[in-house]
Amino acid sequence: MRERLQNQEPILQTRGLSVYYDTKKAVTDVDLDVARNRITAIIGPSGCGKSTLLRCFNRMNDLIPSARVEGQVLFDGLDLYGHDVDPTEIRYEIGMVFQRPNPFPKSIYDNVAFGPRINGFAGSIDEVVEKSLVRAALWDEVKDRLKASALSLSGGQQQRLCIARALAVEPRVILMDEPCSALDPIATLAIEELMRELSEDYSIIIVTHNMQQAARVSHYTAFLMVEEARVGFLVEFGESRQIFTNPEDERTEAYITGRFG
Repeated sequence: MRERLQNQEPILQTRGLSVYYDTKKAVTDVDLDVARNRITAIIGPSGCGKSTLLRCFNRMNDLIPSARVEGQVLFDGLDLYGHDVDPTEIRYEIGMVFQRPNPFPKSIYDNVAFGPRINGFAGSIDEVVEKSLVRAALWDEVKDRLKASALSLSGGQQQRLCIARALAVEPRVILMDEPCSALDPIATLAIEELMRELSEDYSIIIVTHNMQQAARVSHYTAFLMVEEARVGFLVEFGESRQIFTNPEDERTEAYITGRFG
């Protein structure tokens, strides 16, 4: 099943993408286009391969010894699994924000400065830190305590700091793996508003179990399923307003209305 965008240029594409952990298949033959400067949500029941699929986009699955990937992931036409591609370089272009905030046990400043420093950035680190914190809607809250420990921040602030840290290396794509699952409703709202703002300049892919969140923030939605005979296969992809109001597949409707999941 191949799902292409209508009137939108893709920045990422998967073609015949399957993922295995040893001999156990986690994602099955997914063909998907990801729109440039839009938010794409990946939804589906637990165990359907959402996070595994997400990690394919910046080769984080490479860090799992038993993982094996078949098929293609294309980033502006470049095969990310080509033999001459450096996964570390990919992760500068395609950043990731994880389910739970994971700031380094360093200062707020050093968390944001970490990526540019190890990447040999020759410009003003101060400017990068300020710009990244502004973009992450955190600057006004921390500008007077940049040397304070990042661990002193609230959970929502820590997650925005992790977003600022990702932005500091100037990625083109941001992957978010359930970024609000550990946050309260107010912090969740702040992250959702930030995502909308960032999508003007970045392409964002979010994995979420929260159907309301996917409907609120995303432009496109991909629905993955798991059945007895198949796991991690794409059921439906389209504009979010269609997926959540008039899905084409009855399995999509059953999932988004809470009849299973």
